[in-house]
Amino acid sequence: MATLRNQDILRADQFSKEEVVLIMDTARAFEQDLQAGKVLDTMSGQVLATLFFEPSTRTRLSFESAMLRLGGGVVTVANPKTSSAAKGESLHDTIRTVEGYADLIVLRHPQIGAAEQAAAATDKPVLNAGDGAGQHPTQSLLDLYTIEKEKKTADGLTISLAGDLKNGRTVHSLVDLLTLFDVKFYFVAPPALRMPQAIVAKLKNKGIKVTEAESLEEALAASDVLYMTRIQRERFKDPSEYDRLKDTYVLTKAMLAGAKEGMTVMHPLPRVNEIATEVDSYAGAAYFRQAANGIPIRMALLALVTGRA
Repeated sequence: MATLRNQDILRADQFSKEEVVLIMDTARAFEQDLQAGKVLDTMSGQVLATLFFEPSTRTRLSFESAMLRLGGGVVTVANPKTSSAAKGESLHDTIRTVEGYADLIVLRHPQIGAAEQAAAATDKPVLNAGDGAGQHPTQSLLDLYTIEKEKKTADGLTISLAGDLKNGRTVHSLVDLLTLFDVKFYFVAPPALRMPQAIVAKLKNKGIKVTEAESLEEALAASDVLYMTRIQRERFKDPSEYDRLKDTYVLTKAMLAGAKEGMTVMHPLPRVNEIATEVDSYAGAAYFRQAANGIPIRMALLALVTGRA
């Protein structure tokens, strides 16, 4: 029987199919509880520490809201300038300190691999809320949850990922998770921001069909799900390179006329200008529903890793 008790949540490729099913089922049960107006005490007496060394709106607030809705408490560092990291404290020492204040830790950090370092420093469960351009496993889980709600199943779908595929931890994690399902991929990016070839090779070795393209219109015609991403200014060392690429893809309502019927549009947010606001009225525009799905998914993860669900 699948269990996540006492596990760290560090990478999207750490999960078995059975574990993913457990997470989805637990999230659905919690969502039904919330819709029924139930007051939950699943995490009563537990404290979550959220440590965010990079900016966040949705991930931090949804984790904290999830813990509060489960009846637990939250302590937080939302700005690294207000923590001892600004004084030169190591991540290891921060985690060793915080483990004395909390029962589990959510960490966002600019360094790839930071979540693994944090997990090695403590016996408390660590959940990776994004490590630089590396992984964002809880985002990929809420993305899958969204796909299943919008499309019933991920199996049999053609899923297009567009934008900054080189630096996008959300797309790296989503691709890893979706290898558990029967999917086909379109990767749409300018040459400078292509999906890392190691990821493409891994997918092809698993027998997953991957089409790499620069044309968003080509992908629209084939896609059951379009996953747009912003060009990430914070990942560019040269501002002029960002300015050259930032408007490469802008999805407009007119472009949807060429899309596959019933296509779902997703985005991990924040949006800059890669989806025109006029697209918000499109029935398949799921990105705000997607953001809301972070609550039940993160409720499920918090309860599962502590053995409370």
